[in-house]
Amino acid sequence: MWTRLSIALLGMGIAFGAAAQGAKKGDNGGEVVVMEGHPIEFVAKGQAITFYILEDDGKSPTPTQGFSGRAVIQDGGRTIAVTLSPAAPNKFVGQLSMPLGSKARVVFSAKVPGHTLQARFTTE
Repeated sequence: MWTRLSIALLGMGIAFGAAAQGAKKGDNGGEVVVMEGHPIEFVAKGQAITFYILEDDGKSPTPTQGFSGRAVIQDGGRTIAVTLSPAAPNKFVGQLSMPLGSKARVVFSAKVPGHTLQARFTTE
């Protein structure tokens, strides 16, 4: 019985830890997901979307100049792909035809020095 209770509590602790980690906010007010050691922050303001990429230390910017990025968005029953442009020092930016709705799903993918990154976000 104690074994089952211990396993259940351990599972709940892991689940709550993962939920808390996924809800982390970045310096720019967006949701942060860590992929391949790189924190990736997603910010949507109006029709502009921005992804900020940091190095493994979580503080230094990852250079994006000369690299490519893309976002695939599911929002309101439609799917759109947005080509992202690199912007100094560590951003990928894109424009939408209309602002994102709540619960839109955004999949970011990009190539940066030494890595191919992919991260998933859901708008509030």
